[in-house]
Amino acid sequence: MRIDIVTLFPEICRAPLNESIMKRAQEKRIVDVQIHNLRDWTIDKHHVVDDAPFGGGQGMVMKPEPIFAAVEDLRQQTSNSDESRAGAQPASARLRRGGRPTFNVQLKTPKVILMSPTGRRFDQQMAAQLSQESHLIIVCGHYEGVDHRVIEHLIDMEISIGDYILTNGAIAAVVFVDAIVRLLPGTLGHERSAVDDSFSGEHSGLEAPQYTRPTEFRGWKVPEVLLSGNHAEIAKWRKEQAMKRTRENRPDLLGRGD
Repeated sequence: MRIDIVTLFPEICRAPLNESIMKRAQEKRIVDVQIHNLRDWTIDKHHVVDDAPFGGGQGMVMKPEPIFAAVEDLRQQTSNSDESRAGAQPASARLRRGGRPTFNVQLKTPKVILMSPTGRRFDQQMAAQLSQESHLIIVCGHYEGVDHRVIEHLIDMEISIGDYILTNGAIAAVVFVDAIVRLLPGTLGHERSAVDDSFSGEHSGLEAPQYTRPTEFRGWKVPEVLLSGNHAEIAKWRKEQAMKRTRENRPDLLGRGD
């Protein structure tokens, strides 16, 4: 999978996506994450990406021109797959501002995502669906949002990670990418790790409590059943505890699954 993130704040994405599991997934070539500065697609001297909203109102709105240019450029790289394979520079590589080359990747038509508080609420099922895509282009909103023509004519999906407002969409993009990449085969250490998580397809509720050594800490002991070696009883206990935990913390999830 290839993921392109287009943002005004590349460093917000770069640091967390180059640590831990996300870093290993890239080193193992499970995913190719490219982070781009939207200003690289501006053509004016001051690299302006926003303007005042028509009709008045607070704040600024992201202009359509650089967003269209960025997404169309990244799409073109995909369509020119006969020029080069993933990670290889074609002889006729085009240059963006600052002389940086763009690379072509042999992939299917990318799905274009806008991170926005007005989008569909992101959940585990959506993460699983999007993990089947070969190429995602993620546009990060900022200010008071983007010119609506971007949404009408360029974006495939608007996605929100929750009912709250963040400083910018780059923060949301990191959460979004992490949730998807960890579902790609080979990313996690055990093939059932993602399956057993809270909200997964087999577990529509929350995950059961987990314990590790020591068996007793400050007088609090690990439940005896987990030390018994009886896998059937352990499975039963975990199912009961998961239901209890879901009922106490997220009763809204009950009834969603089987």
